[in-house]
Amino acid sequence: MTTTKVRNIMQNIRVACVSMNGFLGEPEKALNNIETFCHQAATQGVELILFPELVVHGHNAPNTPEIAESVPDGPSCQRLAALSQELNMVISAGLSERDEQLVYNTQVLFGPGGLIGKQRKIHLSRDEKNHYTGGSEIEAFNIGKCTVGTTICYDGQFPELPRILTLKGAEILLMPHAMRECHWQDNDPESERHARRHLHKLLTRYTMRAWENYCFIIVTDQAGKAGVVDNLPIDHVNQPYHPGGAMIIAPDAEILAHTQIDKIEDEMIVQDLCAGDIDKMRNHENYQLKTRQNKLFKDLV
Repeated sequence: MTTTKVRNIMQNIRVACVSMNGFLGEPEKALNNIETFCHQAATQGVELILFPELVVHGHNAPNTPEIAESVPDGPSCQRLAALSQELNMVISAGLSERDEQLVYNTQVLFGPGGLIGKQRKIHLSRDEKNHYTGGSEIEAFNIGKCTVGTTICYDGQFPELPRILTLKGAEILLMPHAMRECHWQDNDPESERHARRHLHKLLTRYTMRAWENYCFIIVTDQAGKAGVVDNLPIDHVNQPYHPGGAMIIAPDAEILAHTQIDKIEDEMIVQDLCAGDIDKMRNHENYQLKTRQNKLFKDLV
């Protein structure tokens, strides 16, 4: 039997998760809202906060190649770094990253000392291929009280990625989204409620990722209509309309906290994560990473 030892360093930590709009090509507007939420979180003693995929520059903004910026030297990154230092808080937020001639859908992770790390989206969905190049690295990062890994939206639908991050030491998986799963009509509360509840139902599927790896999961989606892509019909599936929602899941797949399910609006949830919960699960004799038969899994690759 092949066993795997996963090192646990986690301490109790208070986290926050924000579901909010990421306006197309308007980073200053998004950063102002990020700053407001971070200050609210700081008053509640939050130590780690997650914002959605591409929240800074907007999801698939038509001018993505022009507004993408370098990491960590770009203006949005500099502002996030200063905010993290000011509030002594770890901040994860999504933006469009430029690296020479290539543009990536990237989630950056800043701590009080500057850039901790970044994760580039690996599996691009639908029209994202028009602007972005897929990433090729999977890394977990020690942020002091715990180790975190990130899967960006569609990446989370591949169970191999959370497993690899767990093997690299992740105790918390950050899962930012800009999911466009269900459109709704303006000024129609029932249509809005339907879209919001549909997205909530989809997010609950990540309880299985928590259970598969005995890790905490923090998941969020952009919330609202981020703008209009002019060359698409107003009701096209690729318009940046995001039903929103956020959820925090325990290693035993219990949903510890989630946003309301009736309205699409900016919202933050806060939750204390207990290190003892993950220790209890991972010390169990049937923890999957202790008992899995690696030699039988060669066909996966």
